[in-house]
Amino acid sequence: MAKKKHYDYFKKMEELAANVHQAAEILEEIVKDYSIENLATKSKKIHQIEKNSDNLVEELTNELYDAFITPIDREDILVISERLDDILDGINAMTYMFDNLVITKMRPETEKLAQMVTVAGKGVHKAMHEFPKFKNSKHMKEFIDDVNDIESEGDLLFSRLKKSLYTNEKDVLEIVKWTEIYNRFEMILNFSEDAVDIIDGLIIKNT
Repeated sequence: MAKKKHYDYFKKMEELAANVHQAAEILEEIVKDYSIENLATKSKKIHQIEKNSDNLVEELTNELYDAFITPIDREDILVISERLDDILDGINAMTYMFDNLVITKMRPETEKLAQMVTVAGKGVHKAMHEFPKFKNSKHMKEFIDDVNDIESEGDLLFSRLKKSLYTNEKDVLEIVKWTEIYNRFEMILNFSEDAVDIIDGLIIKNT
């Protein structure tokens, strides 16, 4: 019987993080050049990335069921993979939200929130790329701190934009719509911070 090929869990988790980064960049493109047509076209790309990531998580989970030895605890691999998938699910859900809430234009500074999601996605990707060599990494702490910092910046911007919305917007329907959108942006940034915090915890656990 042929020997089963070694399964690279770290590589698969990095692929998930790369998908997060790519989807975040596309979301930023949607927000920067917002139109119904641009949303429809680019949303399809995010939907496909999300579908591919679901398949990756399923594949990874199936491998964990059968694995005798894993590089770190199988529960930890599953937790970080699921959290990476949560980020991507949040980005994917944002595109449906724009469509379902019939958003016709972006409010001021929404682009800044989208940029922060991209920065966070890039930081998560970098941290996941570095993770296999965490015992000797000179940059991992920097990558983790970058995501934590952008999440904190996002909290401040989120609070300011919501206050402005409730203070200046007179259309109740617009308030309802944009409260949901701002909350979704905050959730994505929170999931990104959670992901690197999990990585940080796993480094401490495994050293």
